[in-house]
Amino acid sequence: MEPELIAPMLAKAADAIPGGEGWLYEPKWDGFRAIVTWASAGEPFLQSRDLKPLGRYFPELVEGLARALPGPAVLDGEIVIMGPRGLDFDALQQRVHPAASRIARLAQETPAAFVAFDLLREGDTPLFDRPLAERRERLERLMAAARPPLYLTPATRDPATAQEWFERFEGAGFDGVIAKRLDGVYQPGRRGWVKVKHLRTADCVVGGFRWNRGEEGRSVGSLLLGLYDDAGVLHFVGHTSSFSAAARRELVERLAPLRTDDEGVGFGQGRTPGAPSRWTGTKDLSWERLRPELVCEVTFDYLQGNRFRHAATFQRWRPDRDPRSCTFDQLEAPVPAELRAVFER
Repeated sequence: MEPELIAPMLAKAADAIPGGEGWLYEPKWDGFRAIVTWASAGEPFLQSRDLKPLGRYFPELVEGLARALPGPAVLDGEIVIMGPRGLDFDALQQRVHPAASRIARLAQETPAAFVAFDLLREGDTPLFDRPLAERRERLERLMAAARPPLYLTPATRDPATAQEWFERFEGAGFDGVIAKRLDGVYQPGRRGWVKVKHLRTADCVVGGFRWNRGEEGRSVGSLLLGLYDDAGVLHFVGHTSSFSAAARRELVERLAPLRTDDEGVGFGQGRTPGAPSRWTGTKDLSWERLRPELVCEVTFDYLQGNRFRHAATFQRWRPDRDPRSCTFDQLEAPVPAELRAVFER
């Protein structure tokens, strides 16, 4: 019988790291949120944030956590895959696939790990109503005997250290800071923590656009963004649609002189807009091609491989930038020493 499902405690967004006494700060991991339940008499049960079982997608974790856990426990944490350039969310997402043979192959090629940041039950003792300070102390004792693929997240009570983390953990898998009250209890499904996420910037080439649905010819829906690789090939990396209704109409005039039907211009040799995938289904992905002469600055939160996971936010035009200078180098982020230290323990 499957264990009782637990709605994970969540965080609400804030613009700055809260200061003062009584906070515990942790890096914000870029992975799949998961709760692991293990009762010793059977396999560990992996549950997603939306209360669905995850074990079939991560067989190496089901097997590895049974060996790694020193005793029965319920842990809250993040499933991650560590690559040479940091955490690899793209590799993680490839696991959510119906083919068992593919999952088995990827489990060997890109094995996942579980990073624990909370302890909800130890043995037969539920800890939901215990303060975080006690839960963290118990978690550290439990994890002292743990081994891969189980890891403990770094944490600090020093707001200055948390601010330093935030300034250095830009990309590579640490995408901000989570702040938690040390006297706080665990509230399933409630936004009782605080998250402060990075917003990174990039200068991108506008290589195309999509019409605003139902307003074709009168209103632009989104701009299609690109970056050049080392070989000078333009790749589609995402889109931005953060425009007012008036700005959408003004874009029609701005983009008109750049429209072209020449398939040898702009997107073509590299990744292009509208590439089909199982995520897009039957969605209309038709787009209009532009000569790659406009550059705009956007902000974004996460990268998925070499593209923006979510829509970017338009900031301003950059007429001072040569489009050819807009390369993937902007997205490179060093792997924080703390991230390496967790996995090299």
